[in-house]
Amino acid sequence: MPVRITVIQGHPDPSRGHFGHALCDAYARYANDAGHELNMIDVGRLGFPLLRSADEWKDGKPVAAIRAAQEAIAWGEHLVIFFPLWLGDMPALLKGFLEQTLRPGFAIGKAGRSGMPPKLLKGRSARIVVTMGMPAFFYSVYYRGHSVKSLKRNILEFCGFSPVRTSLIGTVESSSRKAHELWLAKMGTFGRAGT
Repeated sequence: MPVRITVIQGHPDPSRGHFGHALCDAYARYANDAGHELNMIDVGRLGFPLLRSADEWKDGKPVAAIRAAQEAIAWGEHLVIFFPLWLGDMPALLKGFLEQTLRPGFAIGKAGRSGMPPKLLKGRSARIVVTMGMPAFFYSVYYRGHSVKSLKRNILEFCGFSPVRTSLIGTVESSSRKAHELWLAKMGTFGRAGT
């Protein structure tokens, strides 16, 4: 059954020469071939300001690029986010994009008596795909995957996405061509399945 998929390419370099771009392209190609509908957001090509206060986040008016991204996210049944691990976390531009996009009134509602805001993006699933220079096992065990756990639990699940799956791809600079091909094939499998 076809799925509406919104793909966020979170690499801040718009030149598209990175392995994360190839992974994203493989996912999108196979998803298209399987009959899924896709909406692509390339964060590195968007223009938007960074938020500087809680008031801006709560009451500020999003610029056109952010409103279009919100429409794409609301349209999708499944969200896929690709990004490289920089200094142990997502690149600042992607974080700024998520802060601008996942605002009250769009991603979460006003907090009720329980103190927890309603999750306005319920009914959608997500996948996080992270590339990194270190071995993925080392990131998962030694660093406990802290930044990906935070994105999963404190951002995506907080807004209602469930389930949220993760794909951690380590040693991308030193991996063999065969290892890259295996990961590209795996992304194709996820794209074909719409997961």
